[in-house]
Amino acid sequence: MQVETATKQQPQQARAQDTFELILDTAGHLLGEVGLERLSTNLVCRRAGLSPPALYRYFPNKYAILRELGDRLMARQDQAVLDWIEEGGLAAGPFEGRVASILRLQKQVNDITRQFPGNIYVLRALRAVPMLRDLRMASSEMVAEKIADAIIANGHTASRERLIGSARLTTELAYSAMEMVLEEPGRDAHQICTDVSKMIVTHYDQLSD
Repeated sequence: MQVETATKQQPQQARAQDTFELILDTAGHLLGEVGLERLSTNLVCRRAGLSPPALYRYFPNKYAILRELGDRLMARQDQAVLDWIEEGGLAAGPFEGRVASILRLQKQVNDITRQFPGNIYVLRALRAVPMLRDLRMASSEMVAEKIADAIIANGHTASRERLIGSARLTTELAYSAMEMVLEEPGRDAHQICTDVSKMIVTHYDQLSD
């Protein structure tokens, strides 16, 4: 069965924009509280103090809300990676310097995610809902291609296809570390991010066709 996941319309007036943002903010926080299965448009309306028609004006169902949240979060994460590449984050240099560069990116993306309503639970929802898979995959593929091209520009001899696959793999590793940092605040976040950064640099150093 096909389920519509597109936002019906974007708000134009200030009051409408406030309502739109309230829906997203409320849904994001509820996702972290009650989980994907229990999240519903009725629950969002009750928590936000809105009538159902006010929500349905913009979103046909909870999956459309999740798509909007996921699109926003991934756009912010992706932009951080693209800015990092543009600023020379993948430039060749000493091992420790490259580790420090990836560590800065890892912490920045973690902070972006931490501050976003629903944070890591939004990303988990994109994994759990098949109809939203295309959103996550398109973002992941785009970032992987940009990373691969930057590594090639820095003189790596592995094939572009191989590097794209590695970029996808190392991105997933970084996300796993993010989950540990965000869900287990008692752990040493700096050490986790440092270890992951070392793994990523070592992987590319040892990579060949």
